[in-house]
Amino acid sequence: MPSDTTRRGVLAGALAAGVGGLTLTGARELLEQFAPLSGRAWNAADRSLPDAVQSPHGEATLRVDDYGVPHVEADEERAAYFAVGYVQAFDRLFQLDLQRRVMRGQLSEIVGEATLEDDEFHVRMDFAGAAEATWELVAETSAGPLVEAYADGVTAAMEREQLPLEFELLGYEPREWTPVDSMLMEKQISWDLTGNFGELRRALVADRLGEAVAAELYPERMDHDTPILRDAVDADRLEGGDGDGDGTDGSNEPTDAAANGSVGPALTEWLSRYESPTGVGSNSWVVSGDHTESGTPIVAYDPHLTLMTPPLWYEQHVETPERSVRGATFPGVPFVIAGANAAGVWSFTNVGADVLDCYRYEIDDEGERYRYRGEWREFDTEERELAVAGGENRMITVRKTVHGPVLEREERTVGVAWTGHTATRTTDAIYEFGRSGGLEDLLEATRKFDLPTQNLVYADADGRTCYYATGKLPIRTVDGEEVAANRIFDGSAGEGEWTGFTPFGESSWDGFVPFEEKPHAIDPDVLATANQRVVDAPEHYVGVAYAAPYRGSRIYERLDAALEDGGVTDLEFHRDLQRDTRDGRADQLLPDLLEAVAERDVGDRLETAAATLDEWDRRMGRDSEGALVFARWMDHFRRLTVEPQFDEADLDDSYYPTDWAVATLSAHGDLYADRPRGETMVAALEAALDEIDEAGWEEYGDWNTTRAIEHPFGGEAPFLNLDEHALDGSRATVNNYRVGSGVGSSWRMVVEPGGTATAVLPGGNSGDYFSDHYDDQFERWIANEQKPMDRSTEADVAVEFTGGSS
Repeated sequence: MPSDTTRRGVLAGALAAGVGGLTLTGARELLEQFAPLSGRAWNAADRSLPDAVQSPHGEATLRVDDYGVPHVEADEERAAYFAVGYVQAFDRLFQLDLQRRVMRGQLSEIVGEATLEDDEFHVRMDFAGAAEATWELVAETSAGPLVEAYADGVTAAMEREQLPLEFELLGYEPREWTPVDSMLMEKQISWDLTGNFGELRRALVADRLGEAVAAELYPERMDHDTPILRDAVDADRLEGGDGDGDGTDGSNEPTDAAANGSVGPALTEWLSRYESPTGVGSNSWVVSGDHTESGTPIVAYDPHLTLMTPPLWYEQHVETPERSVRGATFPGVPFVIAGANAAGVWSFTNVGADVLDCYRYEIDDEGERYRYRGEWREFDTEERELAVAGGENRMITVRKTVHGPVLEREERTVGVAWTGHTATRTTDAIYEFGRSGGLEDLLEATRKFDLPTQNLVYADADGRTCYYATGKLPIRTVDGEEVAANRIFDGSAGEGEWTGFTPFGESSWDGFVPFEEKPHAIDPDVLATANQRVVDAPEHYVGVAYAAPYRGSRIYERLDAALEDGGVTDLEFHRDLQRDTRDGRADQLLPDLLEAVAERDVGDRLETAAATLDEWDRRMGRDSEGALVFARWMDHFRRLTVEPQFDEADLDDSYYPTDWAVATLSAHGDLYADRPRGETMVAALEAALDEIDEAGWEEYGDWNTTRAIEHPFGGEAPFLNLDEHALDGSRATVNNYRVGSGVGSSWRMVVEPGGTATAVLPGGNSGDYFSDHYDDQFERWIANEQKPMDRSTEADVAVEFTGGSS
């Protein structure tokens, strides 16, 4: 890893070359305000925490361990969270401010016209308005004063400490941090996990290619036998619902997307840019103490989110009389989101639930009113100004209906209802998780976890285990009948409305699935989540945006094998399972590919490649030639399967189906009418070999590298990026990495509640380029060599937070 001296040298070289030495792209204006000879960047090179900081909330101490993890201790929680805010801001201030600007629609204020469309989307969605409504609710809870103290700490660090390098390069200063900004981070996390306009894309595909093709490419239900709550999961249920229903999970009232009508390509494609990143998902699993050497349960967790520099997550430890909690949070959020306290450990993976609905309306000729339940109503409107660096400010009109925001492109309009557009209590729930003393406390806190919809996996030192699908699940009805939501509803007729939902206010949640009726399992013996279908027959509709079962099936396969005949596991077994690279796509597809090659006269090159694949162990290892050939073949096979019809229908690769859909397509379907499936497989192999030869790749790690893990301004200032390394894993393996989208294991932990815990970040805990902790965990993350996640440290006190105002 580069040393501090090396980093200074890199910056010196860039400065000596002038701004042009940073190999700027089209966003050159980002650095125009930076004068290379002014020396401003050198100020950021000498940042360090002070020995003492005055705090208006009381005394606290800060220790920083060998991996840059802050350990905050205080007698009063407000004093502790002032210190947490201070150190988070010191380590990740630019990240905090950038995230806030994205969600408020204020990027163009520092970037210019290049981000105007992004800002327009975020302003029209009014995430900030939802955050304000949430703060009004949270302010009255026990968490409220701590959020305020945290915000005071962030602002104090902004005012007292030297700003990080990025602010010096861009030439601006951040505004004060407010509690609403922290609520905005909750909205960002939730949107990144649940923001999905899939019904719009499906409707457009059905409109262009026909309903039969759309149904084949985007199946409502993947045909596999490994849901999270599989038949083998033996567990109790809370009274009021047992999770066994009538199969409404996407199978009642199949969507006729063509009949519902497309809202048009311009609007659909614009909105698709702001959905959850492709491949977002996670792994988590729990085994009870009956299956561990220690007799205590073990939880393993690795969330698959966008990988970046600095990492998405921030690790911290807080010690007060009320709590002793360590784990990962997002910069801007005061409390540990996934981690452990003295009693238990909790983790979250994405459910894939449908908590966003789209509505079409009858609109008058002037475009000022919409019809709703037989009456004409005026849109709620507000004028907003978008500031633009180096250009003219832009005025936009934000419009809303009874359902929520209105989004428009080229005279096409859609209304949006999203569960995050109301006051939510998730911040209070996470606050209570950190103070929980066991399963009953955990369940009470989970009742308040309104958003996002997550698979909660929990275990405690008393031996209890738990799975719960968190978040509010809307119940939609049409003509009094409960229906699935994978459609565009008629908003003018009031179809599919959510009873008790108040956009930008406080909701009663009357028309949502009761807590006891959401999928759950109390004291499961073995349970694994990997974003696959939650349960085969849920009592209420959950969604259809589930991941393919490759990861979930592999995790259960290895757990079942390890526990067969009374076997037990230890922490190292679970860390090893996180590294698993067996690719289930190869098991599905390789036999047919090899048969297709054998049946044809393909020449020596393809026969040699087929032999390589035949001998390959189907593991996506960085030094494997077989993994390289398979990975590139898979992408070309998917492309060649759909490309002819998609090109003719003017649908680009953002509409391509999943690997599972392609792998399970009928060989006799419409997509193989012009070129048979076997012939398509062989053509894809030839295309893959052409690509490999042209690029000069020899093994999987030549293509599958960390190049996608970038700093937000890494294209403009490449020295901010981490070194490029070869990686194991694919988008279908437990060791999950998607080089195309930059998604992968954004945090890993394996925890024995009340006992040993380990974790690792994909980079470092500091966002300061000059810090030793900017990248000190990167190579450990690649190898999954986790460090201790102790709730103590022998480090000396780094900062004394003293009582009194500054």
